Amino acid sequence: MKTNTHLFWILTAFFWGSCVMYTIWSLVDPFHGYVEWVGTVALALCGALFALIAFYLGKHHKAQGGELPEDLPYANIDDGDTEVGFYSPWSWWPVMLGAGAALVFLGIAIGAWIAFIGAAFAFVSIVGWTYEYYRGYFGR
Repeated sequence: MKTNTHLFWILTAFFWGSCVMYTIWSLVDPFHGYVEWVGTVALALCGALFALIAFYLGKHHKAQGGELPEDLPYANIDDGDTEVGFYSPWSWWPVMLGAGAALVFLGIAIGAWIAFIGAAFAFVSIVGWTYEYYRGYFGR
């Protein structure tokens, strides 16, 4: 976590330095000669976002009172391995759910009737994914 904190502080300095350079460049440009505010504010806010993340990670690391296994050079891979849940590697339902979500967003962009079809498709996919272990070979 200490390494992550340092990386985010480096990114903060990079984006704030880029913001300063961008502002100077836009002022020196002979065709414009004024500050281009959209890029300046965007780079400054990117730096602020990385500063916020770095500050949070630094405080969290101090409050933790110890090192994570990822920060220890002598730690094994299994030391940081946690249970993340059970996922079916052969299941097609997540693909179908993604297709339903894509149809919903396509319907928002093109026509509402496609969004209704996508919502129904996504609903069937969620139900199928939830109950896939209650039928067939894997029924309990």
